Amino acid sequence: MAEFLSMGGYAAFVWPAYGIAALVMAGLLVATVRDLRRREALLRMLEENRPRRRKARPGAGPLAGPIAGPSAEGGSP
Repeated sequence: MAEFLSMGGYAAFVWPAYGIAALVMAGLLVATVRDLRRREALLRMLEENRPRRRKARPGAGPLAGPIAGPSAEGGSP
């Protein structure tokens, strides 16, 4: 076990590299979680403050009536 921990004489380089990598990964995790919470709060605020749409009445809206265009009787003038 001692030989593994000494990493063949390179432990002074290997273990700090592992430590730095672990710190960077932990920092990225913390930054990601903070950003996620901030964006979720922003989304909640935007959803609460958005203007409410009225429900459409049946038969109302842009697709409710006949399609406008040249009449079938006379064609184009």
